[in-house]
This record gives sequence, C-alpha cells and structure tokens, in this order.
Amino acid sequence: MTFATLLAFAFIMSVGILTPGPTVLLALSNGSRFGLRYALYGMLGAVLADLLLVLLVGLGFGALLAASETLFLIVKWLGVAFLAYVGLQMLRSKGGLVSMHDAARQPSRWSAVAKSFSVAMGNPKYYFFMSALLPQFVAPAEAQLPQYLALAAVIVALDVLAMSAYALLGAKSLQLWRENGVKWLNRVSGGALLALAGSIALYRRGS
Repeated sequence: MTFATLLAFAFIMSVGILTPGPTVLLALSNGSRFGLRYALYGMLGAVLADLLLVLLVGLGFGALLAASETLFLIVKWLGVAFLAYVGLQMLRSKGGLVSMHDAARQPSRWSAVAKSFSVAMGNPKYYFFMSALLPQFVAPAEAQLPQYLALAAVIVALDVLAMSAYALLGAKSLQLWRENGVKWLNRVSGGALLALAGSIALYRRGS
C-alpha cells in the first residue's frame, strides 16, 4: 500500500465520516447534556467499534452477512431497535448541562462507551459499505495485517476528529443557545437517529 493510496482512502472516508452519522450525533448530544469529558467516553466506544469493524471486514464478516438472511435480519433489527431507543431518549431530553458530580442524573461513563459502541455496530449498511470499500485499498500481494491496521488508523483518526468537533459544539451549545436551544438540538439529533433507524428497517440486502 502506497502513501497515495492511503491519502485517497482518507479522502473518501472523510466525506462519509464528517457527515453527521449516529456516533457523531451521539457525541453532540453527550457534549450538550453531560459535557465534553463524558462525551470522550462515548468516543472510546465508537473507536472500539471502528477497530472491530475493520477486523470483521478483514475476516470476511461482510460476505457472511450478505450470504446469511438470518444473520442479516438479527443485526438489522437489533440496530433498528437500539437506534430508535437512543433517538427517543434524545427526543425526551429536557436540555441543560448535567453536572459531572450529579450521579443521580448522569449515566455511568461506561454506559456511554457501551451506547456508542452499540450504535456504531448496529448499522448493517455500514458493514456492506466497508466490506466493499476496504479491500479496494488492500494490495493482495502484500501482507494484509499492516494494511488493515493503516486503514483502521485513518478511520479512527477521522472519526475522533469529527466526534470531537461535534462534542465540543454540544458542550458549548448551552452557553450559546441556553437550555431551550440545547433541548431542540437534542430533538433534532434524536429525530435524525429515528430517521436512520427507519432507513435501516427498510433496507434490504443488495439494495
């Protein structure tokens, strides 16, 4: 794999990652509701999902998902259910920053890790996209592991950059827009996640 190939991959991935997706919207919501430090734990969950996804693609999980209707439906409906659940939680948010010391209102930090991980892993369309994209940048004649590690590093770097920007925006939104603005920000994010859940529910293999 050449450096030019890696740059081309980074450009293609940046178009998709910088567009608000479920983990980015979750980072935005976490930043606005619980602050930047809490949002960092959510980013950790998304990064773990990125690494696992690249591993699964390298092991051929995308092809298995495409071949097995049962496995596809399990991943699909689990993803739909979880995205809808998170989206509804955002819609019901009352806005306002929850103090890091207010343990009664703030979920545990590891729940942020688990939620972001589950949201990232719950979209079967992403499996198919990555399964089609990643092998195009891997040279068959060269060692596979270093190439997939390089691609994973690019994905993680871009993902962290996008999530950090949106989490920071969320954390600053309370100062800029006050509580009512944050409430509507969470409602827009929740609505977007519900729309994504709906699109996954309608998604069919090969479409």
